[in-house]
Amino acid sequence: MSVGIRRLEPGDDRDRFCSGHPDLDRFFHRFADQNQFRHHVGVTYIAVEDDAILGFVTVSPSEIEIDALPADRRRRLPRYPLPTLRLARLAVAQSAQGRGIGQTLLRFALTLARRMADEIGCVGVVVDAKPDAQTFYLRYGFESVSAVEGVLLDRPEPTPMFLPLSAIPCPDNR
Repeated sequence: MSVGIRRLEPGDDRDRFCSGHPDLDRFFHRFADQNQFRHHVGVTYIAVEDDAILGFVTVSPSEIEIDALPADRRRRLPRYPLPTLRLARLAVAQSAQGRGIGQTLLRFALTLARRMADEIGCVGVVVDAKPDAQTFYLRYGFESVSAVEGVLLDRPEPTPMFLPLSAIPCPDNR
């Protein structure tokens, strides 16, 4: 059976999912459903195969201050907060790592950004990449941007990264 991607549903069994990253696993087990169904602050999509959850990506609408963008990206953009799609979390089950699930989930999120641009406006995708994930995002064209206020005192700082809409392939070659 092939891997499919769909929205998280209330009855999905998330308890067996293990990515090897305690923070990501805790989010998926305890908070993904309430963030999506109760608070409406993000939507989680899951990669599934034979009813097994192989990975997930959580996205939400967001914004980026123009001054946070690299100088060459600021040209011709308005001087107010710009709409983006925030890639809040992305994780792959340990049992499925190395199969391209992360790439599939990222491409799915980029497709959502394209749709968002067409339907309500979006200049690109923002992610706060953990140190061990930065290389993954760099491979897809994400670039570091200025950090927004806030400090994590007990863990390594994530690096804010941005992928402009112009770098996301159009499915219909527009």
